Amino acid sequence: MPGRQICILGGTGFIGRALVSRLAADGHAVKVLTRDRNGNRDLLVLPTVKLVSADAHDPMVLEREFAGCDVVVNLVGILNERHLGHGKGAEFRRVHTELPMKVVRACRAAGVRRYLHMSGLKADSQRGPSHYLKSKGEAEDFIRRQCADGSPDFVIFQPSVVFGPGDEFINKFAAMLPIVPGVLPLACANARFAPVYVGDVAEAFARCIDRRDVAGQTFQLCGPEVHTLGGIVRDTAAALGLRRWILPLPDAASRVQAAIMDYVPGKPFSTDNYLSATLDSVCDCDGLAALGIERTSMRGVVPAYLRARSGRG
Repeated sequence: MPGRQICILGGTGFIGRALVSRLAADGHAVKVLTRDRNGNRDLLVLPTVKLVSADAHDPMVLEREFAGCDVVVNLVGILNERHLGHGKGAEFRRVHTELPMKVVRACRAAGVRRYLHMSGLKADSQRGPSHYLKSKGEAEDFIRRQCADGSPDFVIFQPSVVFGPGDEFINKFAAMLPIVPGVLPLACANARFAPVYVGDVAEAFARCIDRRDVAGQTFQLCGPEVHTLGGIVRDTAAALGLRRWILPLPDAASRVQAAIMDYVPGKPFSTDNYLSATLDSVCDCDGLAALGIERTSMRGVVPAYLRARSGRG
């Protein structure tokens, strides 16, 4: 298979870096649009990777940068809005709905053959309980309508929470647990996840660059095990060699904690996170198996990078 010309939005993030490396290893020419070219120059050690300073929200810029590309990948996403307080979802819509609309239109104008879109598990424009899930669902609805004629054809990916070295999920708790004095009051402790390894997510995207049979499909991406949030935090503490008691908060207290955290800089937890967690982030079907990918267990990966983080490796 000859190398393809691929443009990636969100290629400097946690998942993006894994995917850029994977595609470069396959010999594809990868163009990464970024707001901070100098801050991500380490990606240039990959010989087929090009960093371009660009405003991804400018339709004219998108059309210009997509010209000559075979495939466009959109990984851009946020977990919370930047402003403090409980927002009304405007930033979620801007990033998760309006940006994909611009990307799809630019793909059509530039003659891009395939569009790979990162969504989220349980995304639903009508029934999603959070701005995060609704805005992701609105983008999916638009893509399916706008690309129904195959211009471009598309593939949608819906991962559960993604783990791996450098993730913002396991590592968030790994940073928190050493400074917690014995007991951690935990909101949504019984929320269920099927965490998926970042390398498996990158592999799923890579396998959909050229396959004709995947056009128009949606792939749910989950790991092989289902964990509660409380169980994940307990396992994280154990991997760090810490003894911590996890105190599950009742639903009402979880919601209060989320409302308070809405006003904490950095928003380690928010009302929107709480609402998303009311749905189990567990797959209904195995998208990785459908693509011929063996799922990676957390137990085979997480302890190693947590030990390295704590200096116990």
